[in-house]
Amino acid sequence: QVQLVESGGGLVQAGGSLGLSCAASARSSALNVMAWYRQAPGKQRALVAAVTSGGTTNYADSVKGRFTISRDYAKNTVDLQMNSLKPEDTAVYYCYADRFQAATLKTYWGRGTQVTVSS
Repeated sequence: QVQLVESGGGLVQAGGSLGLSCAASARSSALNVMAWYRQAPGKQRALVAAVTSGGTTNYADSVKGRFTISRDYAKNTVDLQMNSLKPEDTAVYYCYADRFQAATLKTYWGRGTQVTVSS
């Protein structure tokens, strides 16, 4: 079992910046994809950004150029730097990770951290 613990959420004004961090209980090198998802009220959970074990990144169109995802293999963390925040970025942000075990993909989720962007 892999535990993921998010930190860094909070309240920020539009145009501001915020950084999120997710600490994994497993070695980051043992994990395949690490990612951030978000869920706004009344909406489905959606991918924000992801990074593979090889370092390939993928971003939702709505955050390209504003958000940056990064992995720290020494600290077993995945971070999300969010700049030029907009009120529509308000959501609960969830950390995600997966790994292969016996040819089966196991997925893990954090409990989420609230990000609120005021206009």
